[in-house]
Amino acid sequence: MMMRIHILRTVFLVSFLISCKGEKKYHDQQQDDLVEVATDKIADILKFQHQLNEDFKNPDKSPLPDRYRKDFEGLDFFAPDTNYVVQARLVRTPSALPFLMSTTGGEKSKEMVYGVLKFVLNGKNFELQVYQNEELMLEEGYEDYLFLPFSDLTNGNETYEGGRYLDLRIPEGDEIILDFNKAYNPYCVYNKKYSCPIVPPVNNLDTKILAGVKKFDKK
Repeated sequence: MMMRIHILRTVFLVSFLISCKGEKKYHDQQQDDLVEVATDKIADILKFQHQLNEDFKNPDKSPLPDRYRKDFEGLDFFAPDTNYVVQARLVRTPSALPFLMSTTGGEKSKEMVYGVLKFVLNGKNFELQVYQNEELMLEEGYEDYLFLPFSDLTNGNETYEGGRYLDLRIPEGDEIILDFNKAYNPYCVYNKKYSCPIVPPVNNLDTKILAGVKKFDKK
């Protein structure tokens, strides 16, 4: 869901001339590699933001009512921050039973706890439950889709008070990348016709996630 524009992927690699007086040291190459990886992550985040904006401008995809979409220029995002791209350990919960997740519209969404994601963010340990919808998993293209709703200490201030979502895919192993720069608002934020899952209390993060989409200003 991102606007399709050309993104210049600038890789800040410093070239060193190798001469008889000196050679490029191992730590120089290691630093170059780290910078290149960080730049790739930034490019991926910017691509996500642009595609999301494109979808919001598209009347066939946008959750925005016409009165908001006609003057829509773009969503408000936090600046890309690779500190919010973390590797999590997925602990699967195959014996979990289905439960009914509340929604903003009053109905219930039948979900399964697929597993628990354990990760470190800003030096602190956190856990989040990740879910799989029983009906959605039967649809083509969504067999491996995982739903991660979460809330954090920015809710009600910088971000939507009800929390935000992340879309994930089931990994082959037990490691999964969480990029909170791709956190987005539920569609009910933009249009009352949508009914959105309410973030379970167990997925409240006791920290600020200063990444992803900010709250929507309807003015």
